[in-house]
Amino acid sequence: MRWRTILPQYCLLLITCLLSAFEAVPIDIDKTKVKNTEPVESAKIEPPDTGLYYDEYLKQVIDVLETDKYFREKLQKADIEEIKSGKLSKELDLVSHHVRTKLDELKRQEVARLRMLIKAKMDSLQDTGIDHQALLKQFDHLNHMNPHTFESTDLDMLIKAATSDLEHYDKTRHEEFKKYEMLKEHERREYLKTLNEEKRKEEESKFEEMKKKHENHPKVNHPGSKDQLKEVWEEADGLDPNDFDPKTFFKLHDVNNDGFLDEQELEALFTKELEKVYDPKNEEDDMIEMEEERLRMREHVMNEIDANKDRLVTLEEFLRATEKKEFLEPESWETLDQQQFFTEEELKEYENHISLQEDELRKKADELQKQKEELQRQHDQLQAQKMEFHQAVQQMEQKKLQQGIPPSGPAGELKFQPRM
Repeated sequence: MRWRTILPQYCLLLITCLLSAFEAVPIDIDKTKVKNTEPVESAKIEPPDTGLYYDEYLKQVIDVLETDKYFREKLQKADIEEIKSGKLSKELDLVSHHVRTKLDELKRQEVARLRMLIKAKMDSLQDTGIDHQALLKQFDHLNHMNPHTFESTDLDMLIKAATSDLEHYDKTRHEEFKKYEMLKEHERREYLKTLNEEKRKEEESKFEEMKKKHENHPKVNHPGSKDQLKEVWEEADGLDPNDFDPKTFFKLHDVNNDGFLDEQELEALFTKELEKVYDPKNEEDDMIEMEEERLRMREHVMNEIDANKDRLVTLEEFLRATEKKEFLEPESWETLDQQQFFTEEELKEYENHISLQEDELRKKADELQKQKEELQRQHDQLQAQKMEFHQAVQQMEQKKLQQGIPPSGPAGELKFQPRM
């Protein structure tokens, strides 16, 4: 089914996937003018990874719910607020027994997986006496008090957890990018400290030269502006810029034909702009920074166009945005090279954090080294005792031979019987 092709990427996309079974308004396009046009089979498009640690469980639950006709009908009639409030989750009680049985099994598998993760983590910390039930409380996408059956509470918790986690997903990515940039600068400065004055000046000069080289790129169009979309229309779609039509553009880039532009479809529109700034062959261009730039562009366009904040752009929202002044006369777009990622105070705080982590790691390394040395000492001691015991046994055997007593085995038995 087509709703599966846009698995939730944010807040309400889990539910929108189910609701998007409605047909989009057809738009006539002269496909003969479009380069490399191939029919898209939406059933073959794999849903993207949400980035959630329970992503596979989420997909499997959706797959099973899709098979129940009653639940699908309820979803098509429900609005977003009914879904978010948990009202729709109560309908789970009326789905078929076959579907409920499958959901029960999925939940048992997920609980088993989480317990295995907890055990692996605790084992790595050499902890004992694990209380799995207490530790399962940290996972809020299922009801840990009932690990055997999938109830309406589980669906409600899964929806709310996905909503909350995906809302904060971009924020987390921005924070990780900031840490990445601070670490990169920290390592650069630490490396400079190891150089003599002449080498240090050479490195500083090279660094500034690469910065200027990276900043020397063509003008980047404002994401979502008419100029930016017309460039995609001309260069990616192979159409005459004078024939630019927003409706046709929307239909062309609604790859899975579900009537929406989702996160991935929007991000694909910025590739031409990003290629002006970033080239993987260039040493001065950082591909991690390119992905941050792509994320910023997509967030900006969503904020400008997505009126109901459901993380999907409808045709109506798209056309309304093309009527705004900002679409025709946008402000200039500031790329990452024109911005400061962090302050000196933030960098200093981050370096202090790194220093504390390094100290902690050194302490653990010292403790492990001491444990290793102690184990080695005990091993050597046992080897010495074994050697002493072996020598004592040999001496005893030699004395017995001197006295005419037959040698004995490990348990004291005679190795051969004396002649009678």
